[in-house]
Amino acid sequence: MQNRDEIFATLRSALVELFELDAERVTLDANLYEDLEIDSIDAVDLIDHIKRQTGRKLAAEEFKSVRTVGDVVEAVYRLINTPQAQD
Repeated sequence: MQNRDEIFATLRSALVELFELDAERVTLDANLYEDLEIDSIDAVDLIDHIKRQTGRKLAAEEFKSVRTVGDVVEAVYRLINTPQAQD
């Protein structure tokens, strides 16, 4: 899962599986809250799923700014392409 297309494909599969959405509804322009009816509890589940897929945690603060599926793709793309801090 390195490029935006792969991220979108993985995210689409996750949204379909987790929230029983029709794949056709999951487009880059789809609004998570209005078009896909994702609520705050669902968003937490999605953040958790992203963490399991990437091994990195998407900050809840960053997730607050996303509105569309495309926004999530960009957030995940930045997440996986930013070097991790060494502990």
